[in-house]
Amino acid sequence: MKFVARKDDFLNGIRIIERATVIKGLQPVLANVLIETIDNNQIKLSATDYDLSITTLIEAQVEEEGKFTLPAKKLGEIISRLQDELVRLELNGATANITCKNSKFDIIGISASEFPKIDEAISEEDSIEIETKPFVKAIRQVVSAAAGYETNNLLSGVVCEVNKNILEVAATDGNRLARVREVIKNLSQDEEKSFEMLISSKVLSELSKVALLTEAENIGIIKEGKKIVIIVDKTKIITRLMQGQYPKYNQLIPQTFPKEAKVDKNLLIAALERVAVMVNEKNSIVKFELLDNTLKLSGDSPESGNSQDEIDVQYLSEPITIAFNYKFVLEFLKIVESDEIYIELNTPLSATVFKPCSDEDYIYLVMPVQLRN
Repeated sequence: MKFVARKDDFLNGIRIIERATVIKGLQPVLANVLIETIDNNQIKLSATDYDLSITTLIEAQVEEEGKFTLPAKKLGEIISRLQDELVRLELNGATANITCKNSKFDIIGISASEFPKIDEAISEEDSIEIETKPFVKAIRQVVSAAAGYETNNLLSGVVCEVNKNILEVAATDGNRLARVREVIKNLSQDEEKSFEMLISSKVLSELSKVALLTEAENIGIIKEGKKIVIIVDKTKIITRLMQGQYPKYNQLIPQTFPKEAKVDKNLLIAALERVAVMVNEKNSIVKFELLDNTLKLSGDSPESGNSQDEIDVQYLSEPITIAFNYKFVLEFLKIVESDEIYIELNTPLSATVFKPCSDEDYIYLVMPVQLRN
């Protein structure tokens, strides 16, 4: 194998696919990128951890066909440090020689025969094409509400539903729920086609990062049995859909709220971060007290002491004292784009909804924590 590629193209390709590599695993080849020539003008980079597979094409001048695997992390480090010139890679036995101007590197790899086969076979019949920006925005707004990847249950997934020109994305870990609805352009020929998928939050997080690297305007989504292929420009992201009955999350959202506060987002972020300095990190509880256009925040730790802060808000309903895991609230505040938010409440033990004033279709529900008397 022998080819020449632009440094930026090569590096961008590595950054895209390395998200599917396994740094420490039983199979060393899973830490590698598979490099294979496609034709005289293209090479393909692939990586997989079995749950997630990513392939991408980059332009190159191919002088000799072949395929081989190289450590993705080390290869990325090498390419990133080269001058902004053409990069030549030539395979000699189990070693790849990389040269660029006066720089030379020899990097040892693993035979391509040890690399797992990635099933890219797809049918175009059950596919849609939608705009990238609203899809990536929706993912960013909800993915933090999913349970952690290590839980390996349905709550570590994100529900994605496309119905005509409405995209609904939601996630919950049992303590909070994020749901967003976006009006999109369904670019498929059959706009009546609807999709509902449960996708790993890890996969969607990586997808949003890949989309930023490619700057593609549209995303293709192809659902085939228990597999989904997401196409972003010259990149394919392949993963298994999660199977099972996801909770009926819309039923968890209260229909009415007798109490509502309007709060400056940045003031609340600053006050929460100040109060959190003295909060017990085991439970991360901060108490919210709403009364006469004022929000009082307080936290305490038996080992350290306590903290209090106060900001002006718009609130004229009955006084209420309620407590939350402050980290959940902060995550929402740092994602939301609006400068002001609504806090909609019922009782101290009822689900509370945080939502941006500028976007009624994005809600973030947080279950409160019961305070000890």
